[in-house]
Amino acid sequence: MNLDLIHNDGEASQAFLSLKDKFREEQEKIRQSLLEYCKLDTYTMVKIFDKFKEVTN
Repeated sequence: MNLDLIHNDGEASQAFLSLKDKFREEQEKIRQSLLEYCKLDTYTMVKIFDKFKEVTN
């Protein structure tokens, strides 16, 4: 997965807070980048959880 605009939690927070000051086209690009970042972040947390389940069983 290619993360163009957002690479970490700090960038995600800043991007979200900046949405209100952007034009519609840039808002959409930021929203899509946030979705991509959050999707990858959530996937990673699920994989970590799965590994914890393996270790505790």
